[in-house]
Amino acid sequence: MTVTDQPRISEFMTPVPETIEAELTLAQARERMFQDGIRHLPVVQNGSLVGILSQRDVAILEALPECDMGTCTVAQAMHAQPFTCGPNALVRAVAEEMAAHKYGTAIVVEREHPARVIGVFTTIDALRALAKLAS
Repeated sequence: MTVTDQPRISEFMTPVPETIEAELTLAQARERMFQDGIRHLPVVQNGSLVGILSQRDVAILEALPECDMGTCTVAQAMHAQPFTCGPNALVRAVAEEMAAHKYGTAIVVEREHPARVIGVFTTIDALRALAKLAS
């Protein structure tokens, strides 16, 4: 298989994902994740990507007595340097990077505007890709 024949992230990503504003509370983030059945929220501020918040991040902070979910903000809990890729990135390359660093998600951004979120590629998406490519 040549590089031009290899599957791209755009084929398997979840397009137009839910995002959350950095200034919202962890309680609001937890509720959005529960309502939408999602585990990762790209964090935006003024329409630009600034981080990633996972369900695991929320659960860890929820267990800490000093964290009030109604006042702690998404910005305080997020990872400020999320793993990103473009929609034309090779699935193989992104999956290798995710596995090497134990990333649960890759945020797909526009090449021309790397702060603009256009999709997410999660471990679940990677498993769907594996199932399709292995058949």
